[in-house]
Amino acid sequence: MKVAIQGEPGSFSHEAAGKMLHEATILPCALSADVFRALVEREVEAAVIPIENSLAGPVTEHYDLLLQHPVAIEREGLLRIRHNLIAAPGAKMEELRRVYSHPVALAQCRAFFLKHPEMQATPFYDTAGSVKHLMELGDTQSGAIASSRAAEHYGAQILAPGIEDNQENYTRFFLVRRREEVQTGPGADKVSLAFTVENRPGTLVAALQVFAGQGTNLTKIESRPVQGRPWEYVFYVDYQLTPETRMDAIIHRLSDYCSMVKELGKYCSGIHLG
Repeated sequence: MKVAIQGEPGSFSHEAAGKMLHEATILPCALSADVFRALVEREVEAAVIPIENSLAGPVTEHYDLLLQHPVAIEREGLLRIRHNLIAAPGAKMEELRRVYSHPVALAQCRAFFLKHPEMQATPFYDTAGSVKHLMELGDTQSGAIASSRAAEHYGAQILAPGIEDNQENYTRFFLVRRREEVQTGPGADKVSLAFTVENRPGTLVAALQVFAGQGTNLTKIESRPVQGRPWEYVFYVDYQLTPETRMDAIIHRLSDYCSMVKELGKYCSGIHLG
């Protein structure tokens, strides 16, 4: 299976894709929009995208792209994020003066930089891309923060493993396919929905009461602005399915209060990817 990811080979998305689909051929894309375009235009059969980090929060752009395209979520997985200080072969930790990485990764390693004030945290577009960059330069005074897979992929060395501030650092990934090709596995117990409420008093409360009325547990709610319509919002929710839950009833009842309802996926709750 050919799978699109956003980022360079060796990124955490690459790692998640490899664990969710063991024999996948990876198509790295520079932009998230390119990932969805490749999927919709059948250049790939699936995409693996991060949707939420347990520390940094949601990847809001991916919510918007899920809503805009004829795709759906087939699976989710939880990847433990381990940040490593990586450098070119021969580099020494005491000689590093700059450390490149994605801003989120740098922010998750603040304690490390407090212990090493001689190293300047330098934002870069991608974790794995920062390793690729320093290896192309052959710069032994620069390091990068990325996954162990990135170090292996680019032939770099790990100088300090596990430098993240908080070990309870997980990213939730979705495996996404074209809507007509999604395969809902047995035991699916979770649904993601998007909806917009009509602009009248009490509609959001009434919409949320639909879930309570069906005896389901709402596990997440996220709001995003509607593009081109100031101060109007799309609400994204995840809820748990039980044997008694009627998904069609929820969608039907929501239509009484909502101008738009879209099911984004029905799938099994997140499996730890290791």
